[in-house]
Amino acid sequence: MAFISLCDRNQDPEESETGWDGGKVEKRLPGPNQAVSGRRRETQMTFSDLSHFLNAWPRTPGQFQVRELQADDGRLLLQVRIDLGVIQMEAEGRPDGQRPAGHASMLEYAMARKQEAGLDFSLDEAECVSIRDEAILFYHRYVAFFNLNRFEAVMRDADHALSCLNLCRDHAADDNDRLRLEHLRPQVFTMKVRAAAELAMAHRQPRAAMSAIDQGLEELQSILGSEGAERSNEIQLLRGMREMLVPKLPSSQRVELEDRLKAALDAENYELAAILRDELKMMKD
Repeated sequence: MAFISLCDRNQDPEESETGWDGGKVEKRLPGPNQAVSGRRRETQMTFSDLSHFLNAWPRTPGQFQVRELQADDGRLLLQVRIDLGVIQMEAEGRPDGQRPAGHASMLEYAMARKQEAGLDFSLDEAECVSIRDEAILFYHRYVAFFNLNRFEAVMRDADHALSCLNLCRDHAADDNDRLRLEHLRPQVFTMKVRAAAELAMAHRQPRAAMSAIDQGLEELQSILGSEGAERSNEIQLLRGMREMLVPKLPSSQRVELEDRLKAALDAENYELAAILRDELKMMKD
């Protein structure tokens, strides 16, 4: 059973444009020579000028503008102001509010199919496109949540995006579909680590924040490999967060750091040992 893509894959290729993953993303609006179906004409909504709405929330250049609000039925929504309007997302479930085949997400739908198919499970091109589309939606929402300091929601959505990447990587029938979004894995994973550290600091737990960053650095280095880690912006970002945290650690943790340094040296983990030495030096300073 094929997934339904978020975009109409039967449109003229000339009507497509490049998406964030380097693939083709079709425009949603009909072309100038496309007729609107009679059914669509019957159900078409009355369109209104949005100028008043947009003027009430003017765009501020250089700022990420996001707000939370309640819908008429009480559910929570997110709105992000962009140059040409406003993006609205659901705060729960899929950001676009869709329920593919009655499931909460494409990921949930695919996992249900995987359980039924067992070892014969694989994803065709259309299914991978739909799962990648969903990962993109969750990416946009976790960025909005991060700017609202909703760190638990950031971790949830980053986990969902990573699970979408994992599913394509492990079960796509075509190698191109396996690798299409892998270059984004470090970025998504780093956001999850940042959110975990920020959440710990919000609860005044610098020790837990440091642990989240150290574990994140170790896993990120495993994802990137030694060469990739050397030029990784994500590695530098997490190291910068760790350096800012060290002065906030209580002095009683000096002994713990020294014990961890000794254990790292015994295990010949010299990269971790260098990090711990830097932390001890910063505590002394």
